[in-house]
Amino acid sequence: MKQSTKIIVGIVVVLIAIQLYHPARNQSNDQSHHISTLYPVPDNVKQILKSSCDDCHSNYTVYPWYANVQPVASWLGHHVDEGKGELNFSEFATYRPRRQYHKLEEVIKMVDDKEMPLESYTLVHKDAIMTAAQRTILTQWAQGIMDMMKATYPADSLKRPQRRQD
Repeated sequence: MKQSTKIIVGIVVVLIAIQLYHPARNQSNDQSHHISTLYPVPDNVKQILKSSCDDCHSNYTVYPWYANVQPVASWLGHHVDEGKGELNFSEFATYRPRRQYHKLEEVIKMVDDKEMPLESYTLVHKDAIMTAAQRTILTQWAQGIMDMMKATYPADSLKRPQRRQD
């Protein structure tokens, strides 16, 4: 058997073998700590979150068919874990107020700067692309929550202290 044939057979065997590994799915319906348990989430915002944010920033991902094929399944699982690590709307109520406030600041910045949703996501999920109006709705909603928080909590409890520069 030629060396190149052995390499091809080896690659095929590895590709078949990795199909046996299936990472855990992110599909919990537990909404007991969802942001909506603390703050109002109007229907138009719910729809934006569902189509543009929830697959990576909640405990419920709607997986495409190709999520059943390795190594794509592992890549998607890692991507979702990273997204949830940054912001998880399903766990938002467990965050301390300072972290909630900071995450809402990040939502506004990332959405305004068109960094979210990620381009790699919207290449496949065209319905996740936000219009200018949807971006405005989402950022105004986040700002409204921040304003409610400012009225509820002492101002210095919501902002991270600035580091002194000596």
